[in-house]
Amino acid sequence: MILVTKVQNGYMRSDFPPYRPEMQANVFRRRCPSNAVLDMIADKWSAPIISRLKNGKLRHGELLGSIEGLSQRMLTQTLRDLESNGLVTRTVYPVVPLHVDYELTDLGRSLYDKALKPLTHWAMEHMGDVAQARAEFERRAG
Repeated sequence: MILVTKVQNGYMRSDFPPYRPEMQANVFRRRCPSNAVLDMIADKWSAPIISRLKNGKLRHGELLGSIEGLSQRMLTQTLRDLESNGLVTRTVYPVVPLHVDYELTDLGRSLYDKALKPLTHWAMEHMGDVAQARAEFERRAG
């Protein structure tokens, strides 16, 4: 069952019906669990965090220091969401001070390899084209 408790578009994501194998997925239906999956992936911080974890385990502080603009609170919340949805594992080592590692699960690696990696490469390859289109739009809009 997918359970995401963020309020988005004026409704609680936890109101989504539970996933059932016989369900027909339709991301264009607001109440379809596949829509909740897409919302999670499209979250502002999920893609950068998953992309940082692509090479293996990282600690909370390493993630926080490697993604500009990400607050400690948002990192913690996003990691918790990713963990609850099976994309990231959290390993706590019983030492002082506490040592916690985060790493992608097989599902998380699949998401990175099949969706985020190509999307990231496209964005870097076409950032100049998008900037030019925006400048032209601004010029026309006056």
